[in-house]
Amino acid sequence: MTTLSATFTVQMSPGEQLPAAEGRFDLAKTWAGQIEGTSQGVMLTAGDPSSGSAGYVATETFEGTVDGRRGTLALQQLGAMDEGEPTLHYVIAPGSGTDELAGLTGSLTIGTVHDDGRHEVQLELT
Repeated sequence: MTTLSATFTVQMSPGEQLPAAEGRFDLAKTWAGQIEGTSQGVMLTAGDPSSGSAGYVATETFEGTVDGRRGTLALQQLGAMDEGEPTLHYVIAPGSGTDELAGLTGSLTIGTVHDDGRHEVQLELT
């Protein structure tokens, strides 16, 4: 297994409401480190975050390099918070890679989120 380190910053803006979600947000990320590039996606939310219980799903398309290999791939997230306890499943969508990223699989872990909005990420390639 290979572990890569990177950071990203994210900009989120409310998107057009959809019937199956309480909230919709469009997102744009800029990646740096061993993952370099940009991604754009959509997040759908449900629940009551102010009470400590809520969830979201998100999908985004990344374009750039992963450990020096160029292409595109899709990233998918499933996040939940139950009475303040968070869980996150964040993966490369199988079969989504193109060019030099074809066949790439793995999962991401978000570490420290800095005051400036920068997220530290570890990618475990499988």
